[in-house]
Amino acid sequence: MTAHVTLAAGDAHGKKVLERQRVYVYEAPVRIWHWVSAFSILSLAPTGYFIGSPLPSVSGEVSAYGLMSSVRFIHFASGQLLAVFLIVRVYWAFVGNIQARQIFHVPVWSCHFWKEWLHEVCWYTFLAPQPKNHRGHNPLAQFTMFFMFTLPLFFTMITGFALYGESAGRDSWGYELFGWVFSIRPNSQDVHTYHHLGMWVILVFVMVHIYVAVREDILSRQSIISSMVSGSRLFEDTED
Repeated sequence: MTAHVTLAAGDAHGKKVLERQRVYVYEAPVRIWHWVSAFSILSLAPTGYFIGSPLPSVSGEVSAYGLMSSVRFIHFASGQLLAVFLIVRVYWAFVGNIQARQIFHVPVWSCHFWKEWLHEVCWYTFLAPQPKNHRGHNPLAQFTMFFMFTLPLFFTMITGFALYGESAGRDSWGYELFGWVFSIRPNSQDVHTYHHLGMWVILVFVMVHIYVAVREDILSRQSIISSMVSGSRLFEDTED
């Protein structure tokens, strides 16, 4: 669904025409998954850090000694919530619009994709004067999200459930479904390390993602942040 609004405004050089095009891009399940993932990662990252590097001692009342149990519970609950919504998100990639499946594949076989990818690299490095309009993710964003978010997210969740199954016991559902990870890497400490590495990759992506979203809202005349709330992208073009 596309809507056009044209506004006229005068300036020192004459009349400038501002055309706004609103396009519905991100469907409700995609937006809900985005924010659930954001808040889940916000709780998973610090709790995971303290699980890997716990506090050396806890002072205060006896009840304070349950702190690490609470940290582990928050981490496990957030991980399971994220997993449920990820399953829904994968399902929606098949039944939703074309933007719903962009983060799950990269058309590396397309010359046009790499041409657009190179242009976006030039735009983000201030070598191109204007960005190109893309209804969903631009090729560089699609590439980055797949390799720095989608794949690391699956990897981190698989290793996380494997570690959860190991602590719950060999007869737990976690070990039955994900215990095969230890047949690939028997050393549990290695799996812990890879699990933490996956989270650091995601955190680096999150920082870059926030910077780019704010930058695009300011420089590109395309709404980015608000589109993940309303679902619509707003494009503005000016003519002298």
